[in-house]
Amino acid sequence: MERIDGRSTCGLQPGDYFELTESSRLRIPEGKHFCVFALASIIPLLIAKERKLPAGDWLESETLVACPDPEERLVMRIERKRRRRIPTAELT
Repeated sequence: MERIDGRSTCGLQPGDYFELTESSRLRIPEGKHFCVFALASIIPLLIAKERKLPAGDWLESETLVACPDPEERLVMRIERKRRRRIPTAELT
């Protein structure tokens, strides 16, 4: 999580994070949580960012996503740590 421009109502703090691995596995550090509403706002973009995008696609350069809660104004950053190839047969 990048920052909170409002007030934190879900308990997230800047620096909180989760990892999406192997296309569909969500990992949250032990003892931490991630708000399901914030997660719901970022998942569609994560799915798109997992794939190779056409040159010049806005998703290639856009990294910030806002949570839909207007009181909180939580801003999350999508950061790709590495690329990996997953055989198509392993995907659903």
